[in-house]
Amino acid sequence: MNTLAVFLLSALPLSAGWAVHVWWLRGVLNTARRDPLTGLVTRDGFTRRATVLLKDSRAVVVLADVDRFKQINDTFGHAAGDALLQATAERLAHHTGPRGVAGRLGGDEFAAVLIDDHGTAGDLLAVLHRVLARPVDGQDPAVRTTVSLGWVRAADFPADDLSALLRRADEAMYVAKQARTGTHRAGLGRLFATLAGRRAGRFGTRPAAPVVGVAA
Repeated sequence: MNTLAVFLLSALPLSAGWAVHVWWLRGVLNTARRDPLTGLVTRDGFTRRATVLLKDSRAVVVLADVDRFKQINDTFGHAAGDALLQATAERLAHHTGPRGVAGRLGGDEFAAVLIDDHGTAGDLLAVLHRVLARPVDGQDPAVRTTVSLGWVRAADFPADDLSALLRRADEAMYVAKQARTGTHRAGLGRLFATLAGRRAGRFGTRPAAPVVGVAA
C-alpha cells in the first residue's frame, strides 16, 4: 500500500467525525433560531431569510398582531393563549408558502415575507385574515380572535431595508387594528419616528414622536 493510500485511510475517522460535528452544530443553530412554542423562526432567523427574499421585487412584507390576546389569556388561561399562538403561526406559515418565511418576533407579534407572483397579495391576505379568525382546533370555540395585518410591497420602497419595511407594515397594521378592517396596505408616505424600531405609541416608545423621513 503506497503512502497516499495510508494517509487517506488514516484520515477517514477524522473527516467522518468532523462531518458529524458539523451536522450536529447545524442542528443546534437551527434549533436556536426556532421559537420553541410555535416552531417558526425567531427574529434572527427571520431577518436572515427575509433579507435574502427582499432581493426579489415581488416580495411583500407582512406584520401580524393578535387582537385581544391578553383577554384570551386572562379569560381562558395561558394554555389556551399558547394554543392560539400555535394556530396563528401554523396558518400564517401555510399561507406564506415554502418560498417565503414566517417568524415570531415576540409575544403575539408575527412577521412574514412572501413572494407575490401574480400581484394578488391583497386578496391572499384578506383570505388569511378570515382563516386566522377561525376557532382553534381542540379548544373551546370561544378561544378565537382576529389578527390585524399590515403589509407593504418592497417594490414600492426600493431604498428601504427590512427594518424600514417592517416599520411601514407595523404602521399599516396599527391602522387596520384601529379601523377594524383586518388588513391594511402601507401607503406611499412618511415613516413616523420610532424608538428601538417601534412605532410611536407602542410599548417602549416615546408618546409624541415627530414625523421624520423623506416623502416617497
